[in-house]
Amino acid sequence: MINIVVVTGGGTGGHLKIADVFIDEFVKRGFEVIYIGSTYGQDRTWFENDKRIKEIIFLNTSGVVNKKGIKKIFSLLNIFYKAFYCLKILKKYEVKKVISVGGFSAASASIATIFKKDCELFLHEQNSKIGALNQKTLKYTKKAYSSFHNFSPVKDYPVDLKFFQNARIRKELKTIAFFGGSQGAVAINNFALKIASKLNEMGIKIIHQAGRNDFLRVKEEYEKLGVKADVFDFTKDILEKMKESDFCVSRAGASTLFELCANNLPTFFIPFKYAASNHQYYNAKALLDKNLCFLQNEDELNEIEFLDILKSANLEKISLGLKDFIKPKAIEKIVDDILSEN
Repeated sequence: MINIVVVTGGGTGGHLKIADVFIDEFVKRGFEVIYIGSTYGQDRTWFENDKRIKEIIFLNTSGVVNKKGIKKIFSLLNIFYKAFYCLKILKKYEVKKVISVGGFSAASASIATIFKKDCELFLHEQNSKIGALNQKTLKYTKKAYSSFHNFSPVKDYPVDLKFFQNARIRKELKTIAFFGGSQGAVAINNFALKIASKLNEMGIKIIHQAGRNDFLRVKEEYEKLGVKADVFDFTKDILEKMKESDFCVSRAGASTLFELCANNLPTFFIPFKYAASNHQYYNAKALLDKNLCFLQNEDELNEIEFLDILKSANLEKISLGLKDFIKPKAIEKIVDDILSEN
């Protein structure tokens, strides 16, 4: 029986949500967990004071994808240098299994795992387009998991059970939510403000996550329009806002997309156009191909088309389809599969 596992990766919320559910599941099963992340990105914010974790390590590493010349070479050399430190950690604790959730934060520990012959590497790829690190390490892994790719033995996405437990089938449009993420999305904010008066005339209540940087402007604009809206900057319990909503406008990061699916909430996706390999668009397209969402790039947004969608959308049909698209307990199935490999 393995007593210690390593979970590595992060940088952004999408990777870190998956790291969090892996940590939680292994701890529930009596394992001790070591987390290896980076001093860059959001890793510290998520795990620095996490009492579940046996040892928390933040490496001074950064990404290489958007770097050029000497900066790229330096970042690569630094990742390999830190890999030798990670190798010492793996040997010290006699680690046999490492789970990478991707992102540059996972690079050093993943390389160290490949170097250690008696240690197995497992990957979780969140998006429809495989991330740069996962592309490089995929052939060295024991198994990889994804909701979008056929190589995965478990296709369901690890979503907190509470999103399923609080799901409902939508039948009538009374409340619409605009979710731009914790940092907000100016394109979604501006679009919401353009159609706010019309939504108000239609008797549709508005919930709007504006993000910290744009919160005051958005709130003031609603006040100028004379539209009452539930405007907030950020909340850790986005589920409470989802529960109230009958329709959603959102970015299409994988974790957010599958949380909306689990909650059976019909959604109009506006992908972040600068996402690596345009992966948010392709995340949402997997739903669009099954007629389970609406999708439009932010440069193509049209208020009249959007309002027509609201008037004609069969919310009940979409909501029922979403219920069948994703099933609960994905993390349990994935960890069962990892532990079956001895």
